[in-house]
Amino acid sequence: MILLVGGEKGGSGKSCLAQNIAVYFAKEQKANVMLVDCDPQKTSSDWIQSRHNLPELEWISCVQLFGKVRYELLGFERNYDYVIIDCGGKDSTTLRSALSVATHVLIPMRPKRRDLKTLDHVEELISTCKMINPKMCEAVVMTQCPSLPSQATRILDAKDVCKSYGLPVLNAVTYARNVYDDSEEMGSSVLEQEPEGKASDEIKQIVCEVMNLKAEVDDYGHGRPEANLLQVG
Repeated sequence: MILLVGGEKGGSGKSCLAQNIAVYFAKEQKANVMLVDCDPQKTSSDWIQSRHNLPELEWISCVQLFGKVRYELLGFERNYDYVIIDCGGKDSTTLRSALSVATHVLIPMRPKRRDLKTLDHVEELISTCKMINPKMCEAVVMTQCPSLPSQATRILDAKDVCKSYGLPVLNAVTYARNVYDDSEEMGSSVLEQEPEGKASDEIKQIVCEVMNLKAEVDDYGHGRPEANLLQVG
């Protein structure tokens, strides 16, 4: 699996999500994981440096890559169980190059108007890259959602807007929880800080849904993703 976590809007928690997913595979599945930091802000690279100072935590390899990264990613795929890509929040050569080989694409998006305004560009970007990579499976995940029950409608409405652009949306969401920021600052993850906590459950459910995404390919070789939305108990 080459899983790209990226999109067109900064501040939606892409790095945090990529880091926690990488920890899930390293910790829960004892897999060999490569985290590729393609974000100029180097958030994941800084996180991994802090993590490598904590020998009790599962090792995760990390490298920074920018530009035409296609062949490097394919090389990593042959040597690692999972390649997780943290891509910056804007269209770039790096993002398009990574999309050309990604098996799965996760697009974090907050249920906010300024995030939803990027959907037109995101849909165009995905459609263009699927001409080269038709078996790519993509989905939007709502992140940093308000936890107040009165705000539930906002989340559902945001999901409907994403679906109107033909983009699959995960059932799972992440809520605005301090543990995400606190664990990231320590080079850790919510799975390690609060293994039985609600944030851990959110990450597990996201991974479960992503792992069950599949692309249906028609007679012309065009891919159409479908989500087999499994719930984590």
